[in-house]
Amino acid sequence: MAIDRWLWKQHQQGNLPPILRFYTWNPVAISLGYHQKRWPQVWQDLQWEGKPVELVRRPTGGRGVLHQGDLTYAVVYSGRFANRVAAYEQICEFLIRGWRSLGFELHYGSAGRGYAQVPNCFATATGADLVLESGYKLIGSAQVWQGSTVLQHGSMRLKPDRQLWHQVFSESIPEPPPSLADLNLSSLVETFTQAACATFDMELEVQPLSEQEWEEMRAPSPIKKQCRLK
Repeated sequence: MAIDRWLWKQHQQGNLPPILRFYTWNPVAISLGYHQKRWPQVWQDLQWEGKPVELVRRPTGGRGVLHQGDLTYAVVYSGRFANRVAAYEQICEFLIRGWRSLGFELHYGSAGRGYAQVPNCFATATGADLVLESGYKLIGSAQVWQGSTVLQHGSMRLKPDRQLWHQVFSESIPEPPPSLADLNLSSLVETFTQAACATFDMELEVQPLSEQEWEEMRAPSPIKKQCRLK
C-alpha cells in the first residue's frame, strides 16, 4: 500500500510515467479502506499458519480486504474521464480482456450504497467490482484521485482459504470456480500485461525500484516486479 501511494505521488509530480504493477502478500494481511473507521475487534489478534495477520491502511476507499491467495494489481494514470464510473470501466477493460482470454467472462456488480455499512469488501459487488457469471466476485477495486491523476488498485480473489475467511468475516465464502486454483501467478501477470498493452495500445518496460527509491519509501521488503509505461 505504501508503494502504491508513493508511485502515485511520484507520478503526480511528473517524476514517473503511468504505472502497472502486480504483487502478492507476505505475511497475510487485511487492508482497511482509507476512511474505514470500524472493523471487528477480532481482526487485531488474528493469526494464520503461525503468523499474525497484519492490518494495513489503504490510500483508497472501500472496506476490509483479506489478502490471502489473491493477486493484487495497481494502475497509476493521468487522463480525462467523463466521471469516476467511466474511469473504472476504462481502466478495468484490460482485466476483462485478460480474463476473457482465459475463459472467464466478467461483468460489473450492481450493489447500492448500503454496502458501506458492511466491513467486508467482498460481501457485495458495486459498479467498481467485477463478477463472474456465477455471481462470484472475482475482483474488488478502489480508487484515489488528485486532480486528473488516479491510483486504482484491486484484489483478484483466486485461492481463498475458507477457514481463514470464516475466521475473519464470520461468514462462508462463496464457492470459487475450481479452475481458479489451477492458475499460475506468473502466467496470469503475463496475460494481464499483454492485455494491457493491447487494450491501451502501449508498450511496457519492466523496471525495478532503485535503492534510492526504496530509501525514500522506507519499505520493509522489496517488490519483485515493477512495470512502467514508456
